[in-house]
Amino acid sequence: MDKNRAALIAFYRKALTVNTETTPAAVLSEVLADDFISCGSVESKGKTQLIGQVAFFWELIPDLKWEPQDIANDGNKYVVRSLVSGTPHGDFMGTPADGTKSFKIMAIDFHTVIDGKLTAVHHLEDWSTAMKQLKS
Repeated sequence: MDKNRAALIAFYRKALTVNTETTPAAVLSEVLADDFISCGSVESKGKTQLIGQVAFFWELIPDLKWEPQDIANDGNKYVVRSLVSGTPHGDFMGTPADGTKSFKIMAIDFHTVIDGKLTAVHHLEDWSTAMKQLKS
């Protein structure tokens, strides 16, 4: 496996997915470039902000899992379609969650990866479906 694809796999399976082998900070410090930028629909965040957000998600959603389903590649650009699931315990995006309901949604991410480091990601997660699943 080439180092760019290995960095992507680590990003999903060891940083975004809660596990007992490592921490988000340890993995993301390795796979994200220092000038990394994460762009969503409304806001952007840098490396330090993303590390903090993922650590918070690990606490809020102790069974959080990101499962890449498809990875398409063209040069240093990668598109990843993932299934995201979890059972939140606490305030989840304004919705109270007591750990009795789970969500399963799709996410699409467009990454730039250079020399084994993620330099940018543009992402879209179907959080509205997650909220519906948690409220039903």
